[in-house]
Amino acid sequence: MQQPYTHGRWVVKEGREAEFQAAWEELAEWTAENIPGAVGGEARLLQDKENPRLFYSFGPWHSLEAIEAWRASAGFQERVGQIRELLEAFEAHTLDLVAQH
Repeated sequence: MQQPYTHGRWVVKEGREAEFQAAWEELAEWTAENIPGAVGGEARLLQDKENPRLFYSFGPWHSLEAIEAWRASAGFQERVGQIRELLEAFEAHTLDLVAQH
């Protein structure tokens, strides 16, 4: 079985970038501490250099079941609900690692 990853594309409201980054970091920390199957310390948030309102997140997981449990958890729902107030758009994806160098 391939290692699954979660990936998010986040478009943040103008002037809310720092708030978003802090909220995302809190979500990632909570996830690492509370969700079995999360690969702690490996989540990444990247900010686009040309469009600083555009962010991408990536994180590895031990299983698809762990991702599903995370997304269904009350803690995830609460945190993402708060983050959505800072966003213009959001896309969530689940990916498989197929190559690594």
